[in-house]
Amino acid sequence: MTAREPSQRRYFQPLEQTDFIQLEHSGYQKGLLRPFKSKGDLETWASQCHALRDQLVKLAQQRVLAQARGHPFRLLSVELAQQTTGAGTVFLRWRRHDRSAMGVALWQEAMASTVTPVNLLADLHAIEQQRIALNMQISLLHTLGRQAQECASKAAEADDVYLRRLASIPVALRNR
Repeated sequence: MTAREPSQRRYFQPLEQTDFIQLEHSGYQKGLLRPFKSKGDLETWASQCHALRDQLVKLAQQRVLAQARGHPFRLLSVELAQQTTGAGTVFLRWRRHDRSAMGVALWQEAMASTVTPVNLLADLHAIEQQRIALNMQISLLHTLGRQAQECASKAAEADDVYLRRLASIPVALRNR
């Protein structure tokens, strides 16, 4: 739903489905609900999740941040920036140019400010909607990849327990 008038100039172009096609997301969705038969399967899927997360971050940098940092948005009191977490995940955050504050409250202040040009409100809203969705997608991919890595580790541990037990059984009894 958009509050934009058809004749109003658009400064921000949101991502479209065609932008995501390159990320091989259909293979990822199918990958979650399938039998994982080994630690290697889980490690492969974890790598795929993290690679997809990294591709999504790159898309956000190239398409969303590039626009949000350009004219006319760079003239505002806030900017969209990337923030890298301690875990190495990159998220999009609103911040002041001097980096003295960060968070969605800054975007809300810019939206409420009479200094913000009315013709940018719809674009700022679109950027915020895009930021919210991208951060959710990045977070999910990071979490799924991390969980898959943990599962692979637990599967390896289960294999070790099983193999130790088998090794403790005399050869004559193993084949019964």
